[in-house]
Amino acid sequence: MKRVYFKTFGCRTNIYDTQVMKNSLEDFKIVNSEDEADIVVVNSCTVTNGADSGVRSYINSQNRKGKRVYLGGCGAISKGGELFENGKVFGVFGHSEKENLNRLLKNEERFVEIGDLKSLDKSIVENYEGKTKAFIKIQEGCNFRCSYCIIPFVRGDARSQEESRILKQIEKLASNGYGEFVLTGTNIGSYGKDRGTTLGELLQKIGKIRGVRRVRLGSIEPIQIDESFKEILNEPWLERHLHIAIQHVDEEMLRLMKRRNSYKRDLELFWELSEMEFALGTDFIVGHPGESQKIWEESLKKIKKLPLTHIHAFVYSKRDSTPSAKLKDEIRGDVAKKRLKELEALVKEKNYRFRLSKKDLELTVLVEEERDRFYVGFDQFYNKIYIKSKTDISKEWISIGEYDVEFERNYAEF
Repeated sequence: MKRVYFKTFGCRTNIYDTQVMKNSLEDFKIVNSEDEADIVVVNSCTVTNGADSGVRSYINSQNRKGKRVYLGGCGAISKGGELFENGKVFGVFGHSEKENLNRLLKNEERFVEIGDLKSLDKSIVENYEGKTKAFIKIQEGCNFRCSYCIIPFVRGDARSQEESRILKQIEKLASNGYGEFVLTGTNIGSYGKDRGTTLGELLQKIGKIRGVRRVRLGSIEPIQIDESFKEILNEPWLERHLHIAIQHVDEEMLRLMKRRNSYKRDLELFWELSEMEFALGTDFIVGHPGESQKIWEESLKKIKKLPLTHIHAFVYSKRDSTPSAKLKDEIRGDVAKKRLKELEALVKEKNYRFRLSKKDLELTVLVEEERDRFYVGFDQFYNKIYIKSKTDISKEWISIGEYDVEFERNYAEF
């Protein structure tokens, strides 16, 4: 049997998609090292130029090793044709074709099979090798058309997975010992719009499944936190961390980005959730065309007023065929990187202050790995904690009452 190694780039949705690909293989052996592999399947990301560059660099490295490389994921849609024509990959396949991977890898002729952007996965994932938590893709695609974003063009319009399939998958994974579930998708807050239900209603049903200890959500939009969602905010199984994508705080920038949120409403929502003891993260783009120095300075003042604890910030990356790519008031790269560092430093300080304020609370931790003589896990606020223990606590749920809060992270003995 030929040996296959999977290399996954990008988001949690790709982690799920890779597992679907692995489940489809019948005539190949999956290996955990690219050095052992005959075939390398790349599940790619294309959200930024940096993501494209990382994928391309990895493919080149595998070509030099003589591996047969196949390209899937979002980059297959945006860059697959170019890489195929240049002989960098043996085959290219789109999202709708990943469940056909066994057949595709048996094909001895080079191919491009992009498929369509309307499909939903039919597979039921029952296990994640080497993972302590399970990823559940509840929907695919996005109906938003933010001016900077290429993802709707490579994932398609929003469509929701059948509720029964989601619940069945969680039941199987819970029976296999998984207690934490991460709901993922392109735009999970849109779940149910095409099926007459809501994300909040789905969460209520997930929370009733035996074995579910913690549910973590991927990124959601501020406008998607409706009344049905607010009804589950006090449920004990909901992680006390929410990631709410705002992307910017300046009204002119939000208009240029074609966003649906506003700073005033975001500020009110974030403080409402903060008062309910939630840690709060967000996505933020710096250096988008039009972000003048004055706008940036005022934006920093606004960010300081937000009760943020986590941030996924990145420098704007021009994506072909998006409206933002046509804007001429561009920001120099060194200026954007400086702003990124300012923002990350600000939120890092906020995170430290948050952890200090929760010092008297008991932490519920799922230990994920052992690293550098510590056991490492995440608490209910999605903060990392390093633990010293004389016993093996890998993949265990533990409660920690006493711990040290240091600027970088929390430390404890167990």
